[in-house]
Amino acid sequence: MDSTSGYWLTRLVLQRGLGLVYLIAFLVALNQFRPLCGENGLLSAPQFIKETPFRAAPSLFYLFPKDSAFALFSWLGVLLALLAITGLSERFGIWPSIAVWTLLWLIYLSFVNIGQTFYGFGWESMLLESGFLAIFLGSADTEPRAIMIWLFRWVLFRVMFGAGMIKWRGDPCWRDLSCLDYHFETQPMPNPLSWYFHWLPGWVHRGGVAFNHLVELLAPFCYFAPQPASAGAGILVLLFQGTLMVSGNFSWLSFLTMVLAVSTFNDAQLARVLPMAHPQLAAPAPSLTAATWGVGLMVLILSVRPVRNLLSSEQIMNTSYTSLHLVNSYGAFGSITRERFEIVLEGTEDATLTAATRWREYPFKGKPGDPRVMPPQVAPYHLRLDWLMWFAAMPSPYFDPWFIRLLERLLKGDAATLALLQENPFPGQAPRQVRALHYRYRFSTPEERRRSGLWWERQLSGTYFPAVSLDDPSFQDLLQRLNE
Repeated sequence: MDSTSGYWLTRLVLQRGLGLVYLIAFLVALNQFRPLCGENGLLSAPQFIKETPFRAAPSLFYLFPKDSAFALFSWLGVLLALLAITGLSERFGIWPSIAVWTLLWLIYLSFVNIGQTFYGFGWESMLLESGFLAIFLGSADTEPRAIMIWLFRWVLFRVMFGAGMIKWRGDPCWRDLSCLDYHFETQPMPNPLSWYFHWLPGWVHRGGVAFNHLVELLAPFCYFAPQPASAGAGILVLLFQGTLMVSGNFSWLSFLTMVLAVSTFNDAQLARVLPMAHPQLAAPAPSLTAATWGVGLMVLILSVRPVRNLLSSEQIMNTSYTSLHLVNSYGAFGSITRERFEIVLEGTEDATLTAATRWREYPFKGKPGDPRVMPPQVAPYHLRLDWLMWFAAMPSPYFDPWFIRLLERLLKGDAATLALLQENPFPGQAPRQVRALHYRYRFSTPEERRRSGLWWERQLSGTYFPAVSLDDPSFQDLLQRLNE
């Protein structure tokens, strides 16, 4: 194990990086939580709180399940994250540092546990687990404990190796090295460079899958090896996650994983790119030392189920075993879709549909819509509704409750819901009817793009949800059943 005194700079980068991820997460909550999960949200958190015992989803909002509280704690989270980013959180000693990081974790846990489907992504648990460990990193004037750095490496191991194993056991295209022939086109939210990555030569795609297996299946065991092997494995993670960041929008998943990868470096290695004066450090307080070893023991005990999951032929991904999200299982893209389908929402001012009815499309901020529009760069920000629309477009025998309520909000012209979209095609008054169409999307070929300028080619595959209005009895009956 590396010396205790070799991680001052490592701790600093971990804290600043985690603070930045928290800032993004709370800005997302500030902008999106109320229309998605507020009192009048697509999935009402207050209603969820009424129906769910506290022990199953501990949250501060059981005390005040109000939109005003959601806004207040979002702003408080932003403020605390800024304290962490600037270093004020740990400049005045250990107890202010512990208080700031504890509040960050507790407040974000409170959002995640009542966020339901909209907060069901694996990187929520990644942030909570990492944020909990950050509570015990110590303040700027004390030596960091090596055990905490190793616990961050253990999180990184489960993230990377879990992703590698779920792929190897899952879709055959990971084993025949062909998954990247589809991934860039069918991933949840392509970015401006995804089109270019999609049209790279086949041998580049196959080399990319082979590199994926190297980084996710072999390199993770080097996180715990002596230097420089540990740092070498960390560099591979940075390169790999950097590629993911420039080829797609994955919220803060890649950025947070890169932050975790910093734990594989010691101060001497980081100082080559971050030359900073090393301060005089005091030994950590006995109480903090005892707490860090207690956390280590707790993580060891709670790791039994994630390890069993890693070794299981029926491995599941992105699972939390406790409502506190402390030691979790991770994984991503165990299967790759071969075709991309999108739901296109449209509205009309006509009360009666005819062959001449004019439909207007609702544009989203991130997900594909107009084939002429270049996929935007969104990450590390997270557009939760856009991501759920990607899942909803997949074949399913039922409609998600939030989707039905989304149609209702569009018919009512709800300003909070419309703020989640790129623009409102009905600025004067709400549409009389809305519908959802199901399209098959594919990237235009280089020749098609040169000729037409289109990023996408799309073909109508059918009606996803038929045209409805607010006075439609069957639609009102459906809404009533959802609210029962």
